[in-house]
Amino acid sequence: MTRDINEDTRFRLMRALEGDPALSQRALAAELGLSLGMVNYCLRALVDRGQVKIRNFRAADNKRRYAYVLTPSGLAAKARLTRDFLKRRMAEHEALRAEIEALQRELGSGGADRSKRPS
Repeated sequence: MTRDINEDTRFRLMRALEGDPALSQRALAAELGLSLGMVNYCLRALVDRGQVKIRNFRAADNKRRYAYVLTPSGLAAKARLTRDFLKRRMAEHEALRAEIEALQRELGSGGADRSKRPS
């Protein structure tokens, strides 16, 4: 996959597919807040990498319906993406916690009162 598709997008797409392989590209786009073209591009890249297989619904009335199934390679990639996603989110959480604590200390030391005092 190219660098312009970030890991969060790949992770969210693979997570959605693992949850429901029968989701259409339109449903994936709506669920993930992506354009239909971006979902199509991402799916093609995952197929090219051997991480997703496309299967037709044999019993479906509409033979254009597909299932997007994660391959063993795709499951391993998703596990790595999950670990990395969690690591990034935990670091963001810690940074936000530190910023909140600093702001609370600032308010506690009279930082809010300074803005109300006349110059």
